[in-house]
Amino acid sequence: MRISRLVRTSLIGALLVPALVLEAQQAAPAPVSGRVPLTFPTDDPVIKRIWSVGMDSSMTERLAQVLFDSIGPRLTGSPGFASASDWVVSQYKAWGIEARRDAYGTWRGWRRGLSHVDLVGPRVRSLEGTMLAWSPGTKGKAVTAEAIVLPRFKDSTEFVKWLPKARGKIVLLSPSWPTCRPSEDWFRFATPASKARMDSLVTTMQAEWASDTRDSTRLYRGTGRSMGLGTGTLGLRLEQAGVAGMITSRNKLSGFGTGGGFPGGGRGPGGPGGAGAAAPAGNMSGGGAAAAMRALAPAAPQGTGGWGVIEIFETYNTVAPAMTLTCEDYSLVYRLAENGQKPMVRIDADADLLGEVPAFNTIATIRGREKPDEYVILSAHFDSWDGSSGATDNGTGTLMAMEAMRILKKVYPNPRRTIIVGHWASEEQGLNGSRAFANDHPEVMRGLQALFNQDNGTGRVQSLSAAGLTNIGPHLRDWYAKLPSFYTDSMSANAVSWSFRDTPTGNPGGTDGAVFACYATPSVGMGAVGWNYNSYTWHTNRDTYDKVVFDDLRHNATLAAMMAYLASEDPTFIDRTKSPGTWPADWPANCGNAPRRTNPRF
Repeated sequence: MRISRLVRTSLIGALLVPALVLEAQQAAPAPVSGRVPLTFPTDDPVIKRIWSVGMDSSMTERLAQVLFDSIGPRLTGSPGFASASDWVVSQYKAWGIEARRDAYGTWRGWRRGLSHVDLVGPRVRSLEGTMLAWSPGTKGKAVTAEAIVLPRFKDSTEFVKWLPKARGKIVLLSPSWPTCRPSEDWFRFATPASKARMDSLVTTMQAEWASDTRDSTRLYRGTGRSMGLGTGTLGLRLEQAGVAGMITSRNKLSGFGTGGGFPGGGRGPGGPGGAGAAAPAGNMSGGGAAAAMRALAPAAPQGTGGWGVIEIFETYNTVAPAMTLTCEDYSLVYRLAENGQKPMVRIDADADLLGEVPAFNTIATIRGREKPDEYVILSAHFDSWDGSSGATDNGTGTLMAMEAMRILKKVYPNPRRTIIVGHWASEEQGLNGSRAFANDHPEVMRGLQALFNQDNGTGRVQSLSAAGLTNIGPHLRDWYAKLPSFYTDSMSANAVSWSFRDTPTGNPGGTDGAVFACYATPSVGMGAVGWNYNSYTWHTNRDTYDKVVFDDLRHNATLAAMMAYLASEDPTFIDRTKSPGTWPADWPANCGNAPRRTNPRF
């Protein structure tokens, strides 16, 4: 979920667009729905044509290869984000779809270059790691220094007295786990005594490194400073003290000991449909076919966590480089330091801090023929963290929306209502792009018939969730009844259900759909099958092209096109009667305004 981040230019997009226009020459095979025969509950030719185009001549693999391999991650404020936007606009225009940038402010700019981090003493080893986003570089000259562990302090006064000892050193800011195996291994292979011992070691480690949020003077190891999502205010204070650099490790291990989170450790995404996420409150008995399929599914194995996976977030440092290492390499350096073996680490990082640069959403539009001032929106955040390619967060949501628009332009070029794709910027930094759009376009908010948001990985959509408006349910059921059996038959592996009956209530979670729900508009979340999203790809160094499941992505794009078509053709506008419940309170006054320039999150 992207709350996210000029030298790589938009020339990449301009060179690649012509190759993509030849879409029919590289048709992808249609997925098979198993034993369920394909039937259509209506004779609607548009639904049948959407199915045919979406499943038999999908462009998703070719689009994904360009976006993830050639352009890469899309940190807000980075050259990669701008290049990706140029490519998307050019691609839409090649399909005959209007597209543009919608500027709303600025955000801190940053160019990531090459980075290396190596252990050079007491032995030599290249380490697996990279810079945190927005890290300063080393200005063309590598930095070599001793790595030391941040001690635990009695209070912030003791921390300040210690700071001179850190000058010229590389400071290790995260705990070292007693194991880098995921907890699943310990459940499967360990003796009960061994498992209990590991649980105890992890629990002790968590307690040792936990922040005391009840006393701000004791935040993070007693420093009185916070880590935020990377190095936070602690990093700023350490660079002020003259440290040579700092290293973190925010791994995905969980399921040990008490199972609680802690600073420097991984956490899963929130919001309905997200892997490991809580469902919205309210009447959740729901309906549809996927619930039956889930009830028959085998139980998940005990334990969680991904091998060699780290979350890669941000720093606010401007002088001292901030690096992150995988669990095993970080723990190596940590153990050397703890045992007095004086590890020497070399950091060579190329990066440019670019100051405030334009921030913008990328918008595509197919104008309505009959009700152009009423809208259907396909919603997916465009930005990503940049420790990898941003493939499943949220490149697959981006491609779902692009492919759905391509299908609609071919099959349904003159919709009843205006259909928009919102490729939102800076979701990863606080839903900033979608919030700015809501602030800046009250006419769209007034006329919004339905919004469909997808932001939880590559998996096929399996559930539809909503919040806030009583009248969403009957419309959604009517649209659902017109879908082919591929999506509605309880025996189909592609079955979709909804997570409420007549009255959706509760907070829809921390992704862009929540912004529109807060404004009392019909916002529908598209929850997906997990595919180990939380354990392996959410905000990590492993979120790459190879993790995309293209059968599921075709499923999603075709479903999104059908839902957009059905919402556009619905004869009745969804009214704004608020559902019973406490959320959202005092809307839209409490929905908040988007920051118009960099807003630090310490």
